[in-house]
Amino acid sequence: MKKILSLSVLALSLSIISCKEEKKASEGPTQMERVMAVHDEVMPEMGKIGKLVGELKSKVDTTEVGQQYESAIKDLQDAHTTMMDWMKEFGDRFNSDEILNGKELTEQKQKWLDEEEEKVQIVKEKINGSIAKAEALLTKEE
Repeated sequence: MKKILSLSVLALSLSIISCKEEKKASEGPTQMERVMAVHDEVMPEMGKIGKLVGELKSKVDTTEVGQQYESAIKDLQDAHTTMMDWMKEFGDRFNSDEILNGKELTEQKQKWLDEEEEKVQIVKEKINGSIAKAEALLTKEE
């Protein structure tokens, strides 16, 4: 009888654990995971920003077209700075357990995460917009 009871408790425990895992998997990514996914999406573009700045620098002069290149460089550099600032501020607000392991956030940190989700979208738009502008200028030249 003890053996049956022990097996029943074990089976029930395993069922509960597997249901929790299924529920977690079906809920989709957490807010922290979504924020980090946006970061991970645009971070590789940082190399492209540097490359584009290099291509545009040689084209800057006092003409109207040359000034467009200078403006595109400024936009790229601003986007780069925005990303670096965002990463530093984000790292100052959250520790690695919260970022990587899903550690539960305090009420204050949850408010911060809401803010950071909005900020990282702005970073993404700045990066993608500045790259598109620079590439359009370089393509127009060809």
